[in-house]
Amino acid sequence: MTALLLGVTACGNEDGSSAGAGPSPAADHSALSGPVERPTKSALAEYVVLPRGFVADTRKGTGPFTASAFLNTWSADPALDRALLLNASFVEGYRATRLSPDKKKRYTLQLFKAGSAAKAKTLQQGLWSQDSRQHPFAIPNALADAHVEYDGAADQSVAIAEASLTVGAIVAELTIRETAPLGTTLTPDTALLTTLTKDQHTRLTTPTSN
Repeated sequence: MTALLLGVTACGNEDGSSAGAGPSPAADHSALSGPVERPTKSALAEYVVLPRGFVADTRKGTGPFTASAFLNTWSADPALDRALLLNASFVEGYRATRLSPDKKKRYTLQLFKAGSAAKAKTLQQGLWSQDSRQHPFAIPNALADAHVEYDGAADQSVAIAEASLTVGAIVAELTIRETAPLGTTLTPDTALLTTLTKDQHTRLTTPTSN
């Protein structure tokens, strides 16, 4: 665990335009998303922070995403999220996923750029409030929650540690999920998530070279 806590690094080029985003399902043109083609590059890639030592997750896409891609691929409630993104004047998004060396933990980072800092705050609250948060814990400048739940589809237990923060017009959502067979004792990795969230906040508040 000590190695994990110390092994956090900001990532720019690694997840920049050279990294291929996962294919997005076809979607109809809408006033919210504009053309359905996903962007080929994103300035948000410069703000990505990833846990050092984690490896590429070939089953999950990494790269920029449009509103349509998010709604059709990752949204649990597309109708609600469509309204949230529309009200936030959503500009662009970026998603990165990584697996721990033993492949038991998956780290996911999602960045959303809104039309303003105030709209980013509203978007953060809207996204965060969609799920029940009954086990909050303290991370500076962020909302955070950790719990263990049953995944009926996979018939396994899942430990989830998640956090959300805003800096300016950007919303960052960070999640660490660990799965195991039923009966396994799981503990959400709040220590690593705390380190990543603090480093993500630092990265978002540090001017880029552009």
